[in-house]
Amino acid sequence: MKRYSILMCSGLCLFGFVTSQLIAQQVDRDTLEIDVPYRIPYVNGDIRVDGCLDESVWESAVRVDANIEVRPGENIPAPVRTEALLMYDKNNIYVGFNAYDPDPSKIQAHLCDRDNIWDDDWILILFDTFNDQRRTYDFTCNPLGIQGDMIETPTGGGDSWDAIWESAGRITDEGYVIEMVIPFRTMSFPRTEGDQIWGFDVVRSYPRDVRHHIGAFVRDRNNNCYMCQAIKLIGFAGATPGNNIEFDPTVTGIFSQEREEGISGPFVERQKKSDFGLTARWGFTNNLTLSTTVNPDFSNIEADVLQLDINNRFAIYYPEKRPFFLEGADFFSTQHSFVHTRTLADPDWGVKITGKEGPHGIGFFVVQDKLTNFLFPGAEGSRSGSMNQKSIGSAFRYQRDIFESSNIGVILTDREGKNYHNRVVGIDGNLKFTQKDQLEFTVGRTNTRYPEEIVNDYDQPESDFSANAWSVNYNHSTRNYMVYFFLAEIEPDFRADLAFMSQAGFRYSEIGGQYNIPHDPGHWFTWLSFFFSHDYRRDQFNNPLHKVYFASFNYNGPLRSYLYLYGQYGKDLYNGQKFRKNSLTGGFGLWPLSVLNVNLDFNYGDQIDYANTRNGTRLYLSPYMQVNLGLHLKVTANHTYEQLKVDGGRLYTANISHLRMVYQFSKRVFLRVILQYRDYQYNVGLYMNGEDMDPENKGLFSQILFSYKINPQTVFLLGYSDDYYGDHNTHLIQTNRTVFVKIGYAYIL
Repeated sequence: MKRYSILMCSGLCLFGFVTSQLIAQQVDRDTLEIDVPYRIPYVNGDIRVDGCLDESVWESAVRVDANIEVRPGENIPAPVRTEALLMYDKNNIYVGFNAYDPDPSKIQAHLCDRDNIWDDDWILILFDTFNDQRRTYDFTCNPLGIQGDMIETPTGGGDSWDAIWESAGRITDEGYVIEMVIPFRTMSFPRTEGDQIWGFDVVRSYPRDVRHHIGAFVRDRNNNCYMCQAIKLIGFAGATPGNNIEFDPTVTGIFSQEREEGISGPFVERQKKSDFGLTARWGFTNNLTLSTTVNPDFSNIEADVLQLDINNRFAIYYPEKRPFFLEGADFFSTQHSFVHTRTLADPDWGVKITGKEGPHGIGFFVVQDKLTNFLFPGAEGSRSGSMNQKSIGSAFRYQRDIFESSNIGVILTDREGKNYHNRVVGIDGNLKFTQKDQLEFTVGRTNTRYPEEIVNDYDQPESDFSANAWSVNYNHSTRNYMVYFFLAEIEPDFRADLAFMSQAGFRYSEIGGQYNIPHDPGHWFTWLSFFFSHDYRRDQFNNPLHKVYFASFNYNGPLRSYLYLYGQYGKDLYNGQKFRKNSLTGGFGLWPLSVLNVNLDFNYGDQIDYANTRNGTRLYLSPYMQVNLGLHLKVTANHTYEQLKVDGGRLYTANISHLRMVYQFSKRVFLRVILQYRDYQYNVGLYMNGEDMDPENKGLFSQILFSYKINPQTVFLLGYSDDYYGDHNTHLIQTNRTVFVKIGYAYIL
């Protein structure tokens, strides 16, 4: 069966590869003549970034109109008019926007930290600097000039990338005006003395009764390649990133105390230290960047949102937030996600190279970690462990563009320690062999050896062991429907210690489809979709682990409202027993006012009691509210409630509350308060080992942070945090407290 699966995967990949080649040859013949309607002019002159496009040099800029609504309306006239002005000099791109509005009093704009603008009106320009339809640099501002930036790739995007650039914005009687100065050193682009051709788009988000997205060109929803349809910009002769050298020194200080004997002893000093760290970046070519860091500040100033860690059999995923790892993270992305840098717990130093030369994408890093954490995946659950010893983690990624918008790649990861290693090699590809058809595949192999203490404590193999994993995903997407299938196998001994892989020892198949009904604004809905799938997961002995049928319904409409309902019917296997897996999941939300967003997620149905291996009934509720109080204050609150009932009564009740308040004094200064409260109550009489349990466990975490930020690296941070603990006999008692300070500066050559 294993050989058959691998052969099937290989055959599908080969079929997709050959088909892509044949079709791409026709695409190449059809696109020999590229329509380039916009030439960006080279200018000389001083520009003051103040949100006023009143310098005479702006008269030389090329104008691009963005007047086509692309969502929810499908290529209809936009409700508002938008124009972008573009020009460049040797070191910078200059972009100005006139965003007209018939009623400027309805413009939604708030002071906030960078990358937190997405609930406001905003305007965006993106550049496909290699004109290869695979990667874009996005620069965004809200009407007050607050920045957002990101890198988008076919595998996704996000605001984790931070660049240093200038912007300003102001609201006028006609709408709002944005001004941007984007240095060439923030982006990679081809090395050439003459003209270059870049793909680009201008996007305006206009939130009113619905959120209108407005673009500069017509979108074909039957084409799965967005940037293949983009308009082109010609110019940039003589553009240079300059020296492209940046030094980011940091000074951090921390003082913390904790109770000496659990919750009863006095406070004693736990940590008191100050550190100097340095991160340096050098663009040693136009396209490749070398980053290195010594004694880095890898602290998280944004606390992880609490997640329910009760009645879980698999490890909980937490996202990466540390700047050194976030930069260039898209170069390491694969379908199987062989790299998740959150596994690197407490690094001493790191070196990284990322970038792209022509069709060749390259990523490499090596990091020394003070602590070595482990995740041991299984078919029915996972365990975690740790060793207080250093290890070296490294990853190499190479990706090659092929045809119009496809790619293939290889990834290697390695983690080495005393009497320990874990090595992974993988090959993957994303093949778009028509505008509607896409095939993704991944094949990987690992070799691992654990030290004796890990072997004994976690029942792992005593000597070197190896295992394989593979997956293939095909989808056919059009404007109105999508069909797909997904096949995967991960052998029991497959380990990827630089990744987040919580399950192994299974074979998986999924098939499904979706039917979409879009509609223009002004109707009772703007989007309806119906989805169906069948999931089947087996262990290495072909025992069914998970066999479920899914059906869902999604709605979007006025007041930026949404509703989804998600039903499943099937069975799960756990500890050799079969359990029902029938449930209903749903959620709805809307913006009843421009300053208020409310929503609720819920689940009701079968849930296994993993601690006692029996069936139960779960009720889950999670309400959320966000309020913008004036220009400066934003408050978000959410609560998670879960109750599990079994034969005999309620097994447990869990409550988690999260409150976040941010007062933004100006574009650069904010004060943030976070409170997180947790209360778990157990019916110990219904647990097999209930006599060893406490019937209640509760805690409170608080954090106060003052931030002064000139750019992502030039910052001053001052914060305080503490934890409280309680049980059925003890009210909340403070168990630790910490004061921290950080000063960072970006020195650019």
